[in-house]
Amino acid sequence: MANPFDDLNRSLLQSITPPRMPELRIPTNPNLASEFHKRLVKWINDYDSSLDQDHEVGLMLVSFGQTVVFHLNDIGYWNPSLISFEGVTNEGEPVELIQHVSQISILLMKLKRLDTSQPKRKIGFRAEAKEETNEEETQSNDEDDA
Repeated sequence: MANPFDDLNRSLLQSITPPRMPELRIPTNPNLASEFHKRLVKWINDYDSSLDQDHEVGLMLVSFGQTVVFHLNDIGYWNPSLISFEGVTNEGEPVELIQHVSQISILLMKLKRLDTSQPKRKIGFRAEAKEETNEEETQSNDEDDA
């Protein structure tokens, strides 16, 4: 003899929707040099926006028993933990500091612009252009694979 609850059990089982799995998002690692780079670029450009057209962002680094002051041209990074600062001294000599993110301690300062004939530009523009190029290459490669 058939169990009268069989139809009810089947009906209940069919109406139950399985639980939805939450969408998994991998958080960005705030300790990566690329994330640190984004924050530094924002702080530096915010500082630069407070300066007039005759001045630009300079950095003062105090280490190795000496003080180095230079005009900042760009910031780069190499994940997971290296940041680079590129610029020139007041004498026009190129400098580049490569440092671990845990060791960075910089003083932003106002310096007289070396070349006022050129328009001021944002710091980090090279990295933004590189990221856009990498995104375009990735999209292009994805389309080629399709």
